[in-house]
Amino acid sequence: VTTVDEYSKTRGLFPAIVDAATDRLRPVLLTTLTTVLGLTPLLYEGSRQAEFLKPTVITLCYGLGVGLFIVLLVVPSLLIVQKDVGNLFTSYRRATLGHHKAIGQKIILLITSAAALVLLVATVGVRIATDAAPTWITSLQIGPLTTMSATMQSLTVLSLGLILALLIALFSAVIINWRSNSYKS
Repeated sequence: VTTVDEYSKTRGLFPAIVDAATDRLRPVLLTTLTTVLGLTPLLYEGSRQAEFLKPTVITLCYGLGVGLFIVLLVVPSLLIVQKDVGNLFTSYRRATLGHHKAIGQKIILLITSAAALVLLVATVGVRIATDAAPTWITSLQIGPLTTMSATMQSLTVLSLGLILALLIALFSAVIINWRSNSYKS
């Protein structure tokens, strides 16, 4: 992470992450391989003293092997995901708090966000809190929903509700934009 921070001062974040991962590949790979290969004879030793050390050797070998993939693959991926999520929240903040005059679109965005949050709490939140499907979902008695597990019921209703909310928001924004353009001409 510190290598990425250092490289990102002179170039973009994505090239900095790629360069940092490639620069760290050799040292991390060499230290992992030398340690694992150095401990490998202890894994196959049959003496009584070696049997005492085997749990430690197994833990070190597998821990270093998993750590290699975490350091070289997972951490760079998480840095990129963190940047994408940060950009998402920045654009949302600009859309809701920006100083442009599209008040109708701001209202639509805020209402859609509130509806999505309420739907999330009403489906997945209830599922997590009660460890059962929300009663309002099971009372719908829609064919495919009755054969699904409680988690899949909640996720399906959440997905369909979010799609519906986005379509309503898009339709409302188009109408507001069309009406504002028709008043100008």
